[in-house]
Amino acid sequence: MKKTIYVFGNPDLEIDSLPLRILPKLQERFPDIVFTVLDPNEEWKIPEEMVMIDTVIGIKDLTIFNDLKHFTEAPRISVHDFDAFFNLIYLEKLGKLKKIKIFGIPPEMSKISATKELTKAIEKWYNANRNSHKGETK
Repeated sequence: MKKTIYVFGNPDLEIDSLPLRILPKLQERFPDIVFTVLDPNEEWKIPEEMVMIDTVIGIKDLTIFNDLKHFTEAPRISVHDFDAFFNLIYLEKLGKLKKIKIFGIPPEMSKISATKELTKAIEKWYNANRNSHKGETK
C-alpha cells in the first residue's frame, strides 16, 4: 500500500504553479508515494488524513499546516471563484475532512529550494507514518 499526497496548482499561473513544476522530481525521489494532482472543482475522495502540497501566499518558507484556521478565504464573486480552500472548508463543515496536513510553499521560492525543503519535510512525514495505513491506496 502506498501513501498519497495530493498536489494543487495552476500551470497557467506563475504564482500558483510551483507545486506542479517540482512534481516530477518529487515523484522520482519518492516512488513509494502516489502524488495525485487535484482540481478544486472536481469531487475528491477524502482519506482519513488528507496530505497535500499547495502554494500559500503570505509565507516566506516552507510551512506545514495541520489545520485550516491559519488561512483566510478569498472573496467570492461567482461560482468560478471556488478554490481548494473553499472545498476544504466545506468538507470540514460536512465532517468529511477529519485530519489534514498541508505542505505550504511560498510562490516566490525557487524551484531548487522548494524541491530540497519539500523533500526533507516529506521524508520526515513519511518516516513518521511509515507503518500507518490511513490515507493509503492500493
